[in-house]
Amino acid sequence: MKRQVVVIGLGRFGASLASTLFQLGYEVLALDVDESRTQALASDVTQALQLDATSEAALEDIDVGSFPVGIVGIGSNIERSVLATILLKRQGVKYVVARAADELHGSILEKIGADAVIYPEDDAGHKLAHRIHERNVVEYIPVVGHYGVAKLIAPPYFTDRKLSELGLNQKDGVAVVIIQRGEEILLNPRSSEKLQSGDILIIAGNDRDLEELLARAQEKFQKEEQSQ
Repeated sequence: MKRQVVVIGLGRFGASLASTLFQLGYEVLALDVDESRTQALASDVTQALQLDATSEAALEDIDVGSFPVGIVGIGSNIERSVLATILLKRQGVKYVVARAADELHGSILEKIGADAVIYPEDDAGHKLAHRIHERNVVEYIPVVGHYGVAKLIAPPYFTDRKLSELGLNQKDGVAVVIIQRGEEILLNPRSSEKLQSGDILIIAGNDRDLEELLARAQEKFQKEEQSQ
């Protein structure tokens, strides 16, 4: 699957989200009806287009259905938000995230098929970018530069593996500082600690190191499963 995302609505939230995903290596198509917004973001994404995302014909013209992920960042205009979400799903976008202004707006988005609904704060665009980038990441807090802290649900291929096997230690640029295992909290776990299904990890490190580590681990253990 290509690392492609379409972002609709380039206010503060949408612009932050689109530019962060681009920095993470995604091909980002950014759409807004306001030409000044698309021009302002043009150098920070793959492509920025002035386009009415509530027009199905316009979305068909750019083949929006070929994008695996779509984000509707429209928050103030509920009608446009709902219509854009419906059209993305109708066009075949597999994973649609929609921004909600309040609980009523959110419940409508859920009922019409949004795969995820978020209620953003000022920095939510940056956080959501990391959640989209690694689906197992349920929360991300930027600290400085490209370093941050991520809350990660251990994926299946981590089960019964030591932290040292997975490269989850300081020498690899990524460190597990906490493991939550049910009601138990393991603080600064040893590298010999084996992960269990359902473990929640609090990991600190460089964004790129974390991304590469997860990708290597998944590839390695998928090959092992195929060889069995």
